[in-house]
Formats: sequence, structure tokens, C-alpha cells
Amino acid sequence: MEPDGDLNPDTDDLPLRANTNHILVRHYVLDLAVHFERKVISGSVVLFLEPRCRVRTKAEDGTGPGAGDGAGTVEAGGSQDGFVCGFPDVDPAEDGTKGLRKTGMERMFGAREREGGELQAPSAVGVQTAAETKNTHSSHLWETTGDGDFTLVLDCCDLDVSKVEEVDVTSVSAMSNLLSEVASGSSGVSLVKLQADFIQKLICLPSGQWRQKHQLFLLCSRAPGARGGSSLHFHRDRWSLQVRKKGAASPQEFPRVVRICYETRPMGGSMRWIKDQDNRVCVYTAGSPINNRALFPCQEPPVAMSTWQATVRAPSECVVLMSGEEQAVPIEDGDTRFSVWNYYVTMPMPASTFTLAVGHWYQVTAEIPPVLERGVRDRMECANTAEPGARTGEWTEAELVSGLGSSSSKVVKGSPLQTGSGDQTTCSDSTFSYASLEDEGLSVTDYSGMVDDGVSCSHGDYPCRFTEQSARSQRVIPHRVFGPVSLLQKAQTGVLKLLPRCLAAAHAVLGVHPFPRLDVLIVPAGFSSLGMASPHIIFLSQSVLCAGSGENSLSLCGSRLCHEIAHSWFGLVIGARDWTEEWISEGFATYLEDIIWAHTQQLSVRESAEQSDLKALLRWRRLSDELQNSEEELQILRPNMENTGQVSESGSSTVKHALNPDKTFMQVHYLKGYFLLRYLASQVGEQQFIDFFRLFVKKYHGQLILSQDFLRMLLITFPDMERKGLTLSAIYADWLDRPGIPKVVKWILLSQSHQGKGRKRKRIEPKVNYKELTSEQLVMLLELLLEESELSVATMHTLQRTYDLQNQDAEVRHRWCELVVKHAYTLAYGDVEHFLLHDQAMGVYLYGELMVHENSEQQALARRCLSLVQEEMDQSARRVVEEMVL
Repeated sequence: MEPDGDLNPDTDDLPLRANTNHILVRHYVLDLAVHFERKVISGSVVLFLEPRCRVRTKAEDGTGPGAGDGAGTVEAGGSQDGFVCGFPDVDPAEDGTKGLRKTGMERMFGAREREGGELQAPSAVGVQTAAETKNTHSSHLWETTGDGDFTLVLDCCDLDVSKVEEVDVTSVSAMSNLLSEVASGSSGVSLVKLQADFIQKLICLPSGQWRQKHQLFLLCSRAPGARGGSSLHFHRDRWSLQVRKKGAASPQEFPRVVRICYETRPMGGSMRWIKDQDNRVCVYTAGSPINNRALFPCQEPPVAMSTWQATVRAPSECVVLMSGEEQAVPIEDGDTRFSVWNYYVTMPMPASTFTLAVGHWYQVTAEIPPVLERGVRDRMECANTAEPGARTGEWTEAELVSGLGSSSSKVVKGSPLQTGSGDQTTCSDSTFSYASLEDEGLSVTDYSGMVDDGVSCSHGDYPCRFTEQSARSQRVIPHRVFGPVSLLQKAQTGVLKLLPRCLAAAHAVLGVHPFPRLDVLIVPAGFSSLGMASPHIIFLSQSVLCAGSGENSLSLCGSRLCHEIAHSWFGLVIGARDWTEEWISEGFATYLEDIIWAHTQQLSVRESAEQSDLKALLRWRRLSDELQNSEEELQILRPNMENTGQVSESGSSTVKHALNPDKTFMQVHYLKGYFLLRYLASQVGEQQFIDFFRLFVKKYHGQLILSQDFLRMLLITFPDMERKGLTLSAIYADWLDRPGIPKVVKWILLSQSHQGKGRKRKRIEPKVNYKELTSEQLVMLLELLLEESELSVATMHTLQRTYDLQNQDAEVRHRWCELVVKHAYTLAYGDVEHFLLHDQAMGVYLYGELMVHENSEQQALARRCLSLVQEEMDQSARRVVEEMVL
């Protein structure tokens, strides 16, 4: 399918097409089936819609300011206008989509349309080859009909839609009470108005009745199509799905419940179909720049915050993990080959946070069962020499299940567990891991300072953990770790060991955990980053797993866990209203990562400061390198500047540079944002800065923000900053709206932790054992050695032997591989090959180094490694590497 107009999907901005200023999706009900043999997910999504307060007339189309103009936050459970008001009378002649036509949204590229027929079973959806022969007819029909009708625009990409229909909610018998309440006060109104009023009442049920609300949503989603012609006209282009109902001229007249039957495509950008480290099939949401629009039609703009519930059918031997609030208890689907998993959320969030993973994974337990110990060890040894994707020993399903005690899908039955929402779910005592922190000797000290215990929520109505007394004292939320059999032991000694301590430290630093539980999944080797956080679930790369058994080997794993956990506060429960301001998520998580990790390690004030300074120096070196080797336009933290947060009349917008392949591998938003926060902390003091973070979270949780929301509250809280000349406009000018980085960073880099600590006496420096360096110290040593023009073979050999470099964490091994390539140390080319095969999240840069030296042996190594892993590589990474190597 061709892209729209002059938009290049590989290099340009990402369009957000949904007309969220006209109508909002308030709840999704997904019914999905996973087909590994065809690499597709099929089924339906039911949208529960709510029109916005006001629709502009034709005379106003495209002339007024967007809803995003100016400052302000967007609430979870609400909208930019607060809760949407009732149903104003709208002139049927008003057309809420005329502005969209001006932008060329209706250019026809492969449009598809279905009318009539019954709702198809999930396995049959989208398998109609006749669609390809009807494209021309469908395009013509869409262009020549519906003039004056309102158009619902959804973000959509790489989906085959077979049917869109209006749902008849009045046929649901369980709705009789609500229907009678609505009908009693609505005598003489039309059936359309009656259904609209009913859905509005359902959407507005208070949070205390969320279980009843979700049950009614589910029943409505299963209702038949509306009588008298339920099928709706629809059209799909490169980036959107557009839906009309004949005669519905405004959002208020558009159906309030719509069902879309569809099927994903094997190469759709939202999902990765791949084999795991045990050579078993799996699929997961990939954290793609296009987010979930190739998984289900949705409203992508972050202001479109909604709740969801999902039913997923998958092979019975698989485990289904999702970003839902409670763990799912799988049930049989009649056909014993499949199980059904149900998940939900009660907190409205952007559709981009929806996360799904299906695979043959197992839960990591405190001890690996003896029957698995030898097999796990054998697999780990084989993995060091086997090619990726090669079968590392045949295991029967019976061996796997009996060895682990049960599949992950069967360990969730038993005693009740108190959840954050005050309701009970069911699971076994061993399903979730709780750490006895006192037994581990972990001292948990809250940062308190100016923070009080009261919470006054500013978001819409949903069951909020910040108001629950039990949640305030819950240092460690229920957590589980999953992975392939071959990595269970590494995950046990690293992730499972560290996770409760990191969670407790995060609670001590930031307060209430925003989400009631956490799953961690070790994803396949082709995952494109070291980690990705979503509500209730974190994806971790195998590269962060511990290489050794000592505390030093835990550094990368622990700091990455702390980074992803920090996203629960900054990135998830508080999100960016404009996606171009990703520093709000990544800069904050990078800054908090160090503080939480130091707390986890129980470092003294001095040790924490020294570790923080060393990490800052390493980050400064990396940022300096990126600033010298990247386009200036990609270095700006607020690329939309004074237009940040603004959208078109319809609510559509674009995300600048989101599809630029170079941006995928840049760390500028992480690092420049980190240094801005480090600079601000140097102005008020680290402890006071953390106390302010807690206040900010209490005020803004459940909402979307812009940079100015954080900075304005900071300047109000610390008025001395402005008196020193540190104004909002100055921060914009120096940090957010320009490339590069202020010179002041060099000062905070060298002196932050030593301000006001003049030494009156000459201190005797302790003796240092240079053979026992921390991971960060080793990285610094290797980076300094990389600046040397020549190193002898003897020196390289001594380095490798002294520090056992091939068995250090991935950050150290990456620098070692750079050194090996630079000095053509052929004896360690095997280390480079191992890194490129097993640490794909970090290996892209190394391919370039292998090619740039024009060494035929190194170039052959690069091509060989690419040929071995190209099928499992992330698509963006593969494209970049192929440009360098081929």
C-alpha cells in the first residue's frame, strides 16, 4: 500500500489522524485470537464513543485554535474540557470532517469496504481475497457518498478490516435497569437518542461500580448489530480508518457503540512474530514508533485516554501477559488446544500503553527445580556456541511442564490476593514474589521533607491507588518474572533477586506505587532496546541479565530495572501531552534511575555521590559524541517550541521525527533531559528536588503534562530560582528549544557533589585495588583506552585476562569489543561475534565500526553476523545495519 501524499513513512513525521476534538473512545473491548501458523491476530474491537461538547460549524472549520492551545493538563477519565457535557443540539448541516478533507485524508490508496453479512468468527475475519478486486469500486463509492455525514477517524495501519457495524445495546437484557432509568426521563425521544443517553450513563458510572461497569461493557460488546442495516461505510488509507453512518451529520448523531472486525498482517509494525531463545514461537508488542495502530484501530493521540478490557485466545501451552491490572486466570475454550485469558484496566490511559505478549514462557521461581537444573545449564552452555535460532536440544512439553511444576498458565489458582483497587483476585501463594526486606537487611528510609500525607486527586474518576491507605504502606507490590527455560537461572540470580529491592527503593524515593502489580518478561534477543515499561509489565532485554555471580555483575540489571520502574511515575501515570516532549519520560527516568539504584545498593551519601558523578561523566561523554554526530534538529527537546501541545481543529497532529530511523538509536532526549534535571537539582539541593518530585506526582498523577507544567510548579515552589534569573523563558531558551547543551553542564559535572565541602586537611587517599573495579569504572577505563592510537597485543591480552572482560556486563563488553575492533585484536574476534549475536539491542554501532576500518576480516565478520540474525532483528535496526554492511 502506497503512503499518503508526500509523506515518507521511513523518514518523516508520524501522523496522528484521529479526530479527538470531535469524538472520543472512552472504552475498548477487544476479542482476539492468536494464530501462530499464519502470524496474525484476528477478532474484533468494540468502541464505546462519547462526542465532545461542541462541533465547529463549516464557517469555523480550520480557522479557530486547536484544543491543545496554551497550557494545561489532560485528565485520566476526562478530557481537555473536563468531563464531556451532554448532547447539544447540532445543525445537521454542520460537518465535523470538512477540515479533514482539506488535508487530503481521503486520498484513496487501497480502500476496502464491506456491507451486510453476519459478524464473522475471529478465525475468519479479514480472509476475503475479493477485497483486492473491490478497491477501485470502494474508493469511488466512498468519494461519491456521505457528503455532509460525520466521519469517525481512527489511527490504523497494516490492518485488514472486513466489517464495521453499529451495535444494538438495547438488546442486552442485563441493561434493563439502566435502560428503564434513561427511558423514564426521556419520553418521546428517538431510539438513537435513547441509546446515546444509555451509553453516556454507562460511561459515567462511578469508579466504585467499576466491576458492574466492565460487565455491562462486555455484554454490550457481544450484542448483535443494530437492526435496519447495521453496517457502516468505512475506508482505510495508509494511516487511518474512516467510518461514516449515512444521515449522521454530527458526532452526537453518530453511533455510540461500534464494532470493527479485522485481522492484523504478519509484517504489521506493532507486533513482532519471532522465536525465543529456546526456538519456540512467540509474539509481542514491539514498542514501535507507530505504537498499536497495527494491532487494533484506535485513537493514538495521548489526549484520547480510555479504559479497556480484552479477551485473548491462544494455544493452551502458551502464557498470555498483558498490561492489565490483575493477573489473568486462563480458562479452557471448549477446544482444549486453546485457552482464554481476560485482562482489563480501570485507569484511563493512552492506547499506546496497551501491551501484549504471548509465548512459551515460564515463571522464574526462587529455586530452579532439580529436574530442570541440568537442562538449563546445558542450554546455557550450548547457547554460547550455537547459532541464533538453532535448536539447542529437544525438550518435550511433558518434560518442561513436569520440570517446572506447571506451565505459567497453571500457577495462578489458589488463595485470594488483595489488589490495589480493593477487590480480590485469585492466585497461589507462590505466584507472586514478596521479599522479606528485613531479612535481607534492606533499610528503607522515606524521603519526607516537605511532603504531607494528604492526596487530593485532580484527575477524573477512577479507582486511584494514591488515595488508598494500604497502597501508601505497600513498599513492594506483587511481582513475577517470566522468561524462556534457557534463561531461568540468569533471571533468577539477577532480576528476581533485585526486583523487590528496587521496588522498595522506588517507593522510598517516590512514594505510592502507581500500579498494583508488576510482571517482568525477558524478551527475545532481537528486542530493540534494553527495556520497555508499560503499565503492570516490563520487557527486559537478555543483555541486562547478570554475567557473573558477584554484586558488581548486578549493576546493569539493577540500574535498568530502576529505570523502567521509574517510568511507572514518569511516562505512565504521568505522561507527556505532546509526544515530541519525550524527555518528560526518558530524562526523568534516567535521572531517577541513579537515585533509586543507589538506594537499592544502600550506599552512603559519599558513595552515592561518587557513583552518580561517574555515571554523569560517562553520560556526558556519550552525549558529547551524539551532539557531534547528529542533526541539530534532532537535538531539540521541545521541537514544536511555542506550538507544543497544539493540534488541528479536528484534534489530529503529527509527531516530529517519530519515523526518522536515526532517532531510534539516539539517546539525546534521555541524556540532555537528565542533565537539565541534574542542573535544576544543583540549584535547590538533591533532597529538596526529590521531595518536590513527590509533591508533583501527588498533584499530577493520572494526567498528561507539558514541560511548562513541571517547570512552573518548580519555580513557584522554589522562588529563589527565579530571583537568580532562572526563569521559564531562560530554561526554554537554554535547554529545551535549542540544539546542543549549555556550558553550565561542565560545571555541575565536576562540582555538584562537592559544593561547600572545602577540605581543611590533606586527606590520606585509601589504597585502591585496581583489579576490583566496578562496572562503571571498567567502562571509563576502556573508554579512555579507546582514545589511545595504539595498544600492543600484549596490552590487550593483559587487559582481557586481568578483568575477565568477556564475562562482564554488556556495557563493559561493548567497550571491550570496540577496543578489539579498533586495534584489530584478532584473538578476541569471537567476543565481538558473540556480542553481535546475543546483544542485538546494543550492537548496531559495532557493525559500523567493523565496516569503517576497511579490514576485510572485520567486514566479513560483520556480514556473517548479520546473515545469522537478520531474520530476528528489529526492523529499524536491520534497516540501519544493512545500509552500513551491504
